[in-house]
Amino acid sequence: MEDGLSIYPSSILHDPLTMVSSSQNPKLKLVRALMGRAKERREAGAFIVEGVRLVEEAVNANWPFQFMIFDETLNERGTLNVKRLTSLGIEVDMVSAQLMKSLSDTETSQGILAVLQFTNLPITNFPSFLLIPDQIRDPGNLGTLIRSADAAGVDAILLPPETTDAFAPKVLRAGMGAHFRLPIHAMSWDAIQRISDSAKLQVFLADMDGQSCWETGLRQPLALIVGGEAEGASEQARKLANQKISIPMAGKTESLNAAVAGSVLMFEVVRQRKG
Repeated sequence: MEDGLSIYPSSILHDPLTMVSSSQNPKLKLVRALMGRAKERREAGAFIVEGVRLVEEAVNANWPFQFMIFDETLNERGTLNVKRLTSLGIEVDMVSAQLMKSLSDTETSQGILAVLQFTNLPITNFPSFLLIPDQIRDPGNLGTLIRSADAAGVDAILLPPETTDAFAPKVLRAGMGAHFRLPIHAMSWDAIQRISDSAKLQVFLADMDGQSCWETGLRQPLALIVGGEAEGASEQARKLANQKISIPMAGKTESLNAAVAGSVLMFEVVRQRKG
């Protein structure tokens, strides 16, 4: 029976699963849409995570799932996620490896992906460390910044207009699960200004012409703006900033990758606050 065949993969579960065999199945159509444009994700209020680790991170964070699909190539660690989700009443469907490959956003599929509901983790009322990635359009750079922000103890990430969608598949992969622990909010510059003002944050802009981060006090409540590599920080970002800071470099390289620069500066904040 197309899209409704009960199967019993004894190596995975004792309960029956549904084998989805048609590429026109509504769930698979939704997966393709969510893999694409940010507009589709916003309208559906959902996004895709792919791979064993990201699905596992979402499960551990009790993130709301819509459904999950997997294929017969799934490894033992992945099958544990299947068991956990089915025990929680989440819809789990099986597809062929060929069909999964056609859906995958990666070169080599790990045989598992999930559709998750979009939710905004709350921002603390008194943030002392915010990251504002401005005009960061490369998904890998944004994902790396999110991962570093999580490691550095950033309270929240505020995404202004013209920054790429934080819940795009490539950003999620580069974030390595940080999305499920760190509040990430897309908002206007006016809204960012209100948060900054209400929390009385000093706003620092990463800039080659700024004062050395080693000579700048970073213990006070602050927000750090990191501009994109192509165009740098926007006019709105420069208006919001109180001070520019830079990273001293001994070599002849003119500038650092945005993700690297942002990570260095975030951990300089950590170093100073721990000192």
